[in-house]
Amino acid sequence: MRKKLLIVSALTVLAATSSLAQKINGAGATFPYPIYSKWFSEYSAAHQGIQINYQSIGSGGGIRQVSVGTVDFGASDGPMSDAQLAESKVKLVHIPTVVGAVVPIYNLPGVGQGLKFAPDVLADIYLGKISNWSDARIAKDNSGVKLPNQEIFVVHRSDGSGTTYIFTDYLSKVSNDWKGGPGKGTAVNWPKGIGGKGNEAIAGMVRQMPGAMGYVELIYALQNKIPYGAVRNVSGNWVSGSIEGVTQAAASVKSMPADYRVSITNAPGKDSYPISSFTWLLIPVKAQDGSKGKVIKEFLQWMLDHGQSEAAALYYAPLPKEVANKVRGTVAGLQ
Repeated sequence: MRKKLLIVSALTVLAATSSLAQKINGAGATFPYPIYSKWFSEYSAAHQGIQINYQSIGSGGGIRQVSVGTVDFGASDGPMSDAQLAESKVKLVHIPTVVGAVVPIYNLPGVGQGLKFAPDVLADIYLGKISNWSDARIAKDNSGVKLPNQEIFVVHRSDGSGTTYIFTDYLSKVSNDWKGGPGKGTAVNWPKGIGGKGNEAIAGMVRQMPGAMGYVELIYALQNKIPYGAVRNVSGNWVSGSIEGVTQAAASVKSMPADYRVSITNAPGKDSYPISSFTWLLIPVKAQDGSKGKVIKEFLQWMLDHGQSEAAALYYAPLPKEVANKVRGTVAGLQ
């Protein structure tokens, strides 16, 4: 009899545990994947029965999947357009999570860290107007650096990418030719170059190809030990991607819009890094599954209260305090 009671008790506990188990699926940006991977893993480990799975498939894929309800949340480095929000089958809200830097990376044997790239030079390299590393316009800003007479192999994203959105948003602000040509977006018609999928692929391609140049989120350059360049900002200062630089760029936003869709590329500020951006989770205002919605809401509260302190270790900047406080109010209103 006692054995039967123990079995019944064990089955009751198992049933209760199963009823509490929640598997949350998300997909999207590769730009914040290192910090999201850490957060989701830590949160799942600390909350029995909760499993948060995230596929870093690019912002374009994340937007598509969350818009049709294929995943429980999406992620993007480029805010959704008015048209995308209107077409979405799910009413979504942008939740900013951290601030990061997109950096120009390169592979030039014999040339170390810290090449300088003027805004117009960056644009013209990707437009194909500057095609050799020894070009006079590159040399002008890099006095004393022995630049090779070598073709520039341009590398860009082939998938719908928030990192591309940030980079092209910046180029559109500093180059009329870029603005009137490829323009900004998660995917554009690149004038030249070869494509790769994800920040990981771009970093790998540049690292393996002498003469190559690409663009990635800062941590991908650091983790892969790839040199990255400094960019001249609005104040005329040469600034490399850093936590301090993106923090100052974020601080340039004096009034955060209610929907959090804001650009901080080419931001004012003496030390602002010019290719900086918030990155966002795309969260349904009302979850299709109320129990999953509760878990997502609780995770977002944890992200604001605990996760922000871990951002700097992975070379992201935490949200400015006033932005984090505003986000808390938005999260409280989720259903």
